[in-house]
Formats: sequence, structure tokens, C-alpha cells
Amino acid sequence: MKVLIFSLAYFPFVGGAEIAVKEITDRISGISATSRQTRGGLDLSVNSRSPREKPRGEFYRKAKGGPASGWDFEMITVSLDGKQKAVEQLGKVKVYRLGRGKLAKYLFPFIALAKARKLHRQNNYDVVWAIMANQAGLAALRFKKKFPSVKYLLTLQEGDSLKRIWSRTWFMRFVYKQIYQKADFIQPISSYLARRAEKYGFTKQMEIVPNGVDLSNFTREFAPEELLAFKKKLNLEPQDRVVTTISRLVHKNGIDILIKAVKDLDVKVLIIGSGHLETKLKSLAQEIGVRDKILFTGYISQEKLPQYLKISDVFVRTSRSEGLGSAFLEAMAAGVPVIGTGIGGIPDFLKEGKTGLFAELGNPSDLSNKIQLLLNDKDLSRCLANNGRNLVLEHYDWNEIAKRMEMIFQKL
Repeated sequence: MKVLIFSLAYFPFVGGAEIAVKEITDRISGISATSRQTRGGLDLSVNSRSPREKPRGEFYRKAKGGPASGWDFEMITVSLDGKQKAVEQLGKVKVYRLGRGKLAKYLFPFIALAKARKLHRQNNYDVVWAIMANQAGLAALRFKKKFPSVKYLLTLQEGDSLKRIWSRTWFMRFVYKQIYQKADFIQPISSYLARRAEKYGFTKQMEIVPNGVDLSNFTREFAPEELLAFKKKLNLEPQDRVVTTISRLVHKNGIDILIKAVKDLDVKVLIIGSGHLETKLKSLAQEIGVRDKILFTGYISQEKLPQYLKISDVFVRTSRSEGLGSAFLEAMAAGVPVIGTGIGGIPDFLKEGKTGLFAELGNPSDLSNKIQLLLNDKDLSRCLANNGRNLVLEHYDWNEIAKRMEMIFQKL
């Protein structure tokens, strides 16, 4: 099967959506290689195993699984900094980069279509796969109109609220709805995004397939002395109770609510991530007198995150909007009890009193009470952590998700 992917970003500049493309394409190739063996009567088994827009070159590990026989993945994307190669092979995906920076993102539906038409004449694609209903989705829509026999798969990963999306698409709402309506199959990562597709008039095949977790990374264990040394490296005392959040420092992720919530708590706070609100958030912490409680770590690579999570007593993300929330799932895999808000895709995995706690949206006082509850009630904390970890192990393994995605491609 020949698949052309439209995406506004890819390695080394990625978020959850781009990581999903990498993990899925790597594993679909391996699944294909294994399944071919079954025709000869051999073993049927398959080997097991937030955008935070920062360079993640070190994250791009060698793909697992067999060769991509029967699967050809190519991608058209943007050279966000103008410094990336125009064409290169990354894992199982051949990547074509166009333009440079923001202007190329705005022009993507036009320049990507021109490139796609040329590539289609050479490669005769079976499927075009749009990663999100943005400029990438619009490029896929325009391609579908030119080549109606090519199947169109739309993946929904958007974390922005419906109100924000409406405000950015008011001038093209009819066309924007067509990004959904003209798809042959939609794969939302949460029930919340599935409802959005229905709201925009999609009536064909749809299946919710969430993003997964790299279990081999986030379930790693560390020796107690190693974690004590790591806390010391961060200027934390052994007895310090640690509250952690991982996200881009943007309004929708509600970091300001967490900062206000810890004013009267005896905790240290790790704020992991980068974004345009960093200076403003540091000023807020200074103004309310909690700057000495908070460590802004900046961007931390996926490989290093488990160690930060293992020294954490509570994970918090008070999102104002959320497509799913991969950072929650990573924390749960690491065995950390989580607190979130009941918005977007979060309720798909966070069940009150079972796999986590909900804090009222925009309410620092309620969040403070929930954090204090988990710090004081060790039995509850342990129960939520165990349940959350088991949930992720059972339902959010990239291997199983890749199998489900392969089935979707085969339905097209």
C-alpha cells in the first residue's frame, strides 16, 4: 500500500501527532513483515514493545520491526526553520519538506498540492493521510478533489477548543467543514474529537484510535539511590514532595492555575516544557511569592522524562482544552497519580476516584485541595497510580494501536 501523508510538522520539530505518525509507521511495517510469515504456517506473534515544538533528534531511534515490504509511506511537510533537508528518509517515512517557516505553513494547501500531484504521477498513491484538520487537512481535501479514486484518511489530534477553531476558520467555514465531510475515514484520538467530526457533518466510517505510550521508556524503574541523586541534582531535598506538569507553556494548558494553586502548599513544582508564556509565568510566580517553590526546567526529551516522573508525587495538568492528553498517559505509565480537568479527551481515560482526580476548570483553590488530598492520603494515591498504570498497559500500547491503524488502512 502506498500512502502519502500531509503534515505541517515532522522530526526534528514534533508534538504528539508527529510522534504518533512515527510510532505507527514503524510498527505497521513490522506487523506487515510478521503477518507475511503466517502464510507459510509460521509463528503468528508480533514483537512487543505534547506540539511540544522543540527539536527531538535524539528521540528518533532506529525503527523496530521488519522491512516495510508492502507499505510505502511518504510525507509532505514544512521546513519549519529552513535548515532541514529537502528530501530524506526518516525511519519508514520518506519526507519531502517545502518552503520555510510560517509563510510555508499558510501556503501549505497550495504548495503541498502541487508537490503531491507530481509525486502521484510517479507513485500512484492508494491513500492520502492528513494529520489534523488544519492546512494539512485542506491540502488532502484539495488532492481528493483532483484524484477522487484515492482514499482520504483524516486523523484528528486537535487540542484547541471549538471556539478557537471557529475563530480561526470563520472566513472559510464551508471549506473547513469539507475537510471532515469529504474524508473516506476519520480516526479521532478521543470521543471528544469524534463528536466534533459528527458536528461538522461527517457520516462515513470512523473509529477512535488514541495515541499511545512508549511503554519500554515510561515503565522503566530506577534504583532509590539513583532517584535521590537526581533530586539532589535538581536542588531538591530527599523529603521534598514534588508536583509535576509537562506541557507547552501556552494558555490552553493552564499552567497559571497550577502556580496559583501551590501558594499555600508545602511542595516543590517541576514545570517541564517551553513556550511563549514562560516569562509571564515566571513573573506570576514571583508576584504571588512562590518562585522559590518552582523549577522551570525547559524542554526535556522523551528519554529523560521518566526520571522526572519517578521523583514526582503528583502529576497535574489543568488543561482548558485538550484533544487527548498524552502527557497524562505517560505519567500514568510511570506510576504517578494524576489530576486533570474534565474537558476534551481527558475523560476517555481519567475516571474520578479510579484512575485520577478531576479539578474544577480554572479553580486554583479546588486544585490545591486535590493536590493536598493525594499528598495526605497515601492509600488513595497508591490506588489511583496502580489503576492508571494498568489502564495504560492494557489500552495504550503503540503495538496494539499500530495493529488497529493497519486495519483501518486495509478497510479503505
